[in-house]
Amino acid sequence: MLRTYVYLPEELEEKIDRAVAARKTSKAKVIRDAIERGIVETDDIGRKASIDVLFKLTELGKKYRLKGPRDGSGNMDKYLWDKWEI
Repeated sequence: MLRTYVYLPEELEEKIDRAVAARKTSKAKVIRDAIERGIVETDDIGRKASIDVLFKLTELGKKYRLKGPRDGSGNMDKYLWDKWEI
């Protein structure tokens, strides 16, 4: 593990101390768990936003009856990453 120093407001320090007493664990464990939960929630928000964008694109495709290439699923990388010739 790595050691990190963080400045905390007094109110947050008091909340951490209450959590330590309630959970009967170390202050470091309470802080690590809180950081992990925060990071997971942030990741979930990003994933949800990506999924929402894909659904909106799908709705637009249906609304305007757009068609993609027939081999789109087999050549997805080609269509996404190869340079387009204009």
